[in-house]
Amino acid sequence: MQNTPSLRVSTENRRRLDALKRHPRESYNDVIGRLLDQSHDPLPLTAEELDAIEESLQDIRNGRMHSHEEVKRELGIG
Repeated sequence: MQNTPSLRVSTENRRRLDALKRHPRESYNDVIGRLLDQSHDPLPLTAEELDAIEESLQDIRNGRMHSHEEVKRELGIG
């Protein structure tokens, strides 16, 4: 690691970072790196996926949906 700048981290965020450590001696740099890796999806959504999401949003806006309880009743599991 090269010249490392200091970062100000609130007590609350430090507590949250501590909770994410895989082992007590894991560095904050490793925890932050893992979080950054998880936050980026290298595969963008396809046009088909975006269309399906838009269609689903339109269904919701137009009231074409069923609650979890309704589906469970229909399937006889509720």
